[in-house]
Amino acid sequence: MPRNQDPPPENGTSPTELEKMQERSKGAAGLLMVSILLSRLLGFVRDRIIAHQFGQGFDTDVYNAAFSIPDLFFFLIAGGAISSAFIPVFTDYFSQNKEREAWRIFSVILVSMTILMTLLTILGFIFTPQLVALMNPGYIPNMPHSFGASLGWIVEHTLHGPLPVSQKAAQTIVLSRILLPAQICFMIGSVVIGTHNARGYFLGQAWGPIIYNFGIIFGGLVLSRYMGIAGLCWGGLLGAIAGNVVLQLFLLLKYEGRFFPQAVLKHRKHAGVKQVVRLMLPVVFGLSLPYVSTIIGRGFASDMGNGPQSAYMNANRLMQLPLGIFAQSIAMSIFPLMSALAAQGKTAELQQTVCKGVRQILFLTVPSSALMIVLALPFVQLLLQSGKFTAEDSQQTAQVLIWFCVGIFAWSAHSVLTRGFYALQETWKPVAVGTFVTILFIPLNIWLKPRMGVSGLALATSIAATVHMTSMLVLLRQRLKGLDDIVLVASCLKILLATSVTTLFCKITLEIMNTLLTYLPIHSVFLQKLLVLGVCGFVSAVTYTLFALKFRMEEFKPYRARIRKLVNRFA
Repeated sequence: MPRNQDPPPENGTSPTELEKMQERSKGAAGLLMVSILLSRLLGFVRDRIIAHQFGQGFDTDVYNAAFSIPDLFFFLIAGGAISSAFIPVFTDYFSQNKEREAWRIFSVILVSMTILMTLLTILGFIFTPQLVALMNPGYIPNMPHSFGASLGWIVEHTLHGPLPVSQKAAQTIVLSRILLPAQICFMIGSVVIGTHNARGYFLGQAWGPIIYNFGIIFGGLVLSRYMGIAGLCWGGLLGAIAGNVVLQLFLLLKYEGRFFPQAVLKHRKHAGVKQVVRLMLPVVFGLSLPYVSTIIGRGFASDMGNGPQSAYMNANRLMQLPLGIFAQSIAMSIFPLMSALAAQGKTAELQQTVCKGVRQILFLTVPSSALMIVLALPFVQLLLQSGKFTAEDSQQTAQVLIWFCVGIFAWSAHSVLTRGFYALQETWKPVAVGTFVTILFIPLNIWLKPRMGVSGLALATSIAATVHMTSMLVLLRQRLKGLDDIVLVASCLKILLATSVTTLFCKITLEIMNTLLTYLPIHSVFLQKLLVLGVCGFVSAVTYTLFALKFRMEEFKPYRARIRKLVNRFA
């Protein structure tokens, strides 16, 4: 409950509260890892259902392309803006015991952003044909290839006659309009989840995506029987309502959240609201790589026929496994702590927190990405090859996945580095760097696409992500006057050495398993690849763990006690 009568402590958050936040961040990382793993597993069930029923061709291309407009709205407004602007300001007011003021800011932002997203959704609904043509130019016959010429061509046809669209574009327009209202739900969920996370509660963050995936699975198993591929979109809309509105508002009441309707007009010019808007503007008007790279890549793949666009998106989702389970869970769990440290001006502690977060993420994602490169084909075959999804589809997706995996370490480290700036309430630098790298990313796609096909689009993403991460590392290091550089470099060298040896053992094990499978009476592709991945994963995990123990890697300490308990339980 609000404690407005309490005087604020001299240095902001009291040591006791800060210690509680630090403990919550440790527990939250585990909770989010488990929940994101469950969400990803459900996502794989979802993707396998889609692959089995629709394969990798016209229908799945249309389904993936239908997310372009909703994704752009969400990434620029609900996703990036809220994470970069609202949470640090809300946390800042809480750290000063100004809880009533924090809830007033929340009330104004929730209503204002919901109205904004509703207006954008209406505009998106009206101009869906034009937006589909602009974001998937390969779907429109005779449209110029350059962006400026395409835009002029679309405007001319809009003013002087109907926009000529192919069957693929027409179907994409229908599905896009089903998905657009879900962005209002994501907007509401993002703001409410921000209040949960800022206070160290992560249940809403954990369960929202799980419920959303259940919605799409329901659409694939039930609704698609009557509606075809559109059933997936209706299921996603139901999942968005349940997971991002119903659940989050219920948790808001449970966690004693406050909503002040009278504050919406009375406090619309509140200093905290102005601060949120000021921090949001760079994100809204920027073209930041993490938010639009997938949309741009999907657009470049739209003229490559039926299949490559779906292969690009399937590989991208598979690449998100280590990125989501490890990088996002750790980054989200320590973000409130970083915001609290920044609010108190504790630069040294913030340095250590950022450095530790980056090291912890690299410790988990570098070996994961290396193993995914080696095991790309059996990984895709296990998760997707079924029904209409053929062996050729698996080969195509695996090739794209390999080049996506090259950049996993960069995307992972970026998730913490960017939040370091957000915690300092400085959003211009991350978005400026993101915009610059995105401008570089577009010609990189143009150059690599004719040379490597759809795999080149994935490589372009990895190269751009590496440039982006490096730039953010340099800038944040300058801003914080260091990042425990010696410790960071030493950890990276140990991680690279351990990963190299582990990858070698994994590759040898894979060759042995492929040879053994020729003698085993196992005909199911799913069981074959499950056995291969199980054995290779076990050998790799044991190898990496032994090296972590041998090198006394500090990043392994949080897991050592858990492994010991697990061993003792079965001993």
